[in-house]
Amino acid sequence: MLVQDRYAPAKSQIREIRRFSEPKSLDFSTWVSENLSRIVIISLSIVTILALFFLYNTTDTASLLCFQTQSTQSLQPLTRPQIKWNSIRVLPDKTSPYSTFVTEKWIVVSVTNYPTEELKGLVKIKGWQVLAVGNSLTPKDWSLKGSIFLSLDAQAELGYRVLDHLPYDSFVRKSVGYLFAIQHGANKIYDADDRGEVIGGDLGKCFDVELVSEPMLQYSHEDPNRTVVNPYIHFGQRSVWPRGLPLENVGEINHEEFYTEVFGGKQFIQQGVSNGLPDVDSVFYFTRKTTLEGFDVRFDEHAPKVALPQGVMVPVNSFNTLYHSSAFWGLMLPVSVSSMASDVLRGYWGQRLLWELGGYVAVYPPTAHRFDRIEAYPFAEEKDLHVNVGRLIKFLLVWRSEKHSLFEKILDLSFAMAEEGFWTEQDLKFTSAWLQDLITVGYQQPRLMSLELDRPRANIGHGDRKEFVPRKLPSVHLGVEETGTVSTEIGNLIRWRKNFGNVVLVMFCNGPVERTALEWRLLYGRVFKTVVILSSRKNSDLYVEEAKLDHIYKHLPKIFNRYSSAEGFLFVEDDTVLNYWNLLQADKTKIWTTDKVSKSWTSVNPTGKSDWFSVQAELVKRTVSTMPAHFQVNYKEAAKNSLDALTVCSSEVFYVPKRLVTDFVDLVDIVGDMDLHYKVAVPMFFMSMDSPQNFDPVLGSMVYKKKSSSFNSSLSLYSAQAPAVHPWSISSEQDFIKLVGQMAEGDPLLMELV
Repeated sequence: MLVQDRYAPAKSQIREIRRFSEPKSLDFSTWVSENLSRIVIISLSIVTILALFFLYNTTDTASLLCFQTQSTQSLQPLTRPQIKWNSIRVLPDKTSPYSTFVTEKWIVVSVTNYPTEELKGLVKIKGWQVLAVGNSLTPKDWSLKGSIFLSLDAQAELGYRVLDHLPYDSFVRKSVGYLFAIQHGANKIYDADDRGEVIGGDLGKCFDVELVSEPMLQYSHEDPNRTVVNPYIHFGQRSVWPRGLPLENVGEINHEEFYTEVFGGKQFIQQGVSNGLPDVDSVFYFTRKTTLEGFDVRFDEHAPKVALPQGVMVPVNSFNTLYHSSAFWGLMLPVSVSSMASDVLRGYWGQRLLWELGGYVAVYPPTAHRFDRIEAYPFAEEKDLHVNVGRLIKFLLVWRSEKHSLFEKILDLSFAMAEEGFWTEQDLKFTSAWLQDLITVGYQQPRLMSLELDRPRANIGHGDRKEFVPRKLPSVHLGVEETGTVSTEIGNLIRWRKNFGNVVLVMFCNGPVERTALEWRLLYGRVFKTVVILSSRKNSDLYVEEAKLDHIYKHLPKIFNRYSSAEGFLFVEDDTVLNYWNLLQADKTKIWTTDKVSKSWTSVNPTGKSDWFSVQAELVKRTVSTMPAHFQVNYKEAAKNSLDALTVCSSEVFYVPKRLVTDFVDLVDIVGDMDLHYKVAVPMFFMSMDSPQNFDPVLGSMVYKKKSSSFNSSLSLYSAQAPAVHPWSISSEQDFIKLVGQMAEGDPLLMELV
């Protein structure tokens, strides 16, 4: 219609058109010229149809769905559903063969293949009813004595609203099973997997099936910047991480200095740890396997359960988790995200809402054993998880709702998450259907409680601290099996962490980040606040940011702003090794640089007008001439003996303290768009910010050699007594393993990583 309206003749022109017009010439060129607009429109239509056909047939469904969703959302703004809760009637099950069956404890599993031996074992657990939920891939003749099976046809007859939103071929159809269990009297639901067996065959011995008010350990909330934890560390596996842990937190492998204590009774979501194949992501799975032999990771069965305080989250999955009735609303599995992300997003979404009830998540020692069937983990199915989960956690911590009922708050959060792009409008509508179905099957929403996040955090006194030192169990790291038990004495590591725990390490990788980024985080993330990886190419999956090394100083202000509470920022290139144990004596309020290393810090007298040094020297003069007085005076005083010379520093490693961050940013702004190389800009900045006499000399004794074609051919270059070593090449996991073997002389616990 828009095209027709655009080309319609005016009314005055319409009156002049005759009933019979003059005969038209039928030669081809005339016809084309007169019908050019129609030809263009028809051609564009054909191309569009072909493009959509190509997209549909050559890309995965998720890509097409994303394309359609983005197009729709760009045209139609989101609308928050308005539900009249009082008009929803409770309806009993009148259609299924189990309409009169009622029991309190249910095990819900998704089934795609014929019953597994593990599933047959779940049926034998006394006092629990197994509910198997089928999908379009489930065999038509699926059957298991002692279980209730919901085929697609049986699900359709239940009449739930959520059925309109569920894919046919996905495990997220478990949402139907949850509703069915609630409708038939459930007050505990064990969310399970058909390839996991309950250890000991008794869920009552694995979880708190009955909630009692007894003391239990709780992670400390002392660090306000900590938002997520890796629970596997608590249970003896420091180098294994769960699916859903942000990749930027993978390197945080220190155990707790201390815990606090909380009274049980409100751990409405209980996450169990799995032996064998734990819940790990594809990044771990692919980088830790070197053979076709399955994983058999073991956790400490004697470690105590541990609760999460408000403000700290943990990944929660859908195959070894116990839900109490107060958290049944949190069983909803999102439908617009990838299957490997659905339960993880549900877990974070549910934890945040659980705080509104005064409830919390607790993690339990090994409750199940899952067998590794050596099936490839689909990384593509996790991509949106790795990209979004860190941002989601930050979003959830600041989200607030003024609504006065839980279901209204749930709608608010689901709407906000759709607006932020964590899921689509499809899940907003799905949430609305899910909540209405909950009321229909007889579920009563819990009452709200005041949110502790908005209260001042209580100081943790010495008497409130509870100690527990996790065991270090055999594990698998970088494809190398570790045997024996490693000592848990990590006093030095705690000391290093205390010293550098609020220092941000910024690393520029010249090598292939897909082979080294996680390893660098594992190595240095144990000690520093966080490890920011930069490279010439962005890699969102590995949280690697794009930056240009020649102008690396121009990227640093963004990082300064992101970590504004940090004590300082230590920059290092990946061809330089940091022996952090030899940096303890350095003053973190001063600049660290290599001004005492003659092969790194030099003065050059430009010889011409067009050579590189002359061009850089001219840019330095222009920059200095525009500096404020205090910068200019400092620089000229520092360079008074060589004003005509150009100071060049290789700048593979340097440190900027917090007190000078603003000065550094101001100098970056002064340089602006000038093509000033970082090897010239960084020493100029430091000389302008402070007198070289005030620089900390800690890097003066580093091992520094000029690079050659075989600069990494000899391990004799490395010294554990030096603060840093340059150069050192890391381009693969094997290179990393060799490096760790050398560094273990100064930090023996590094052998945990290899």
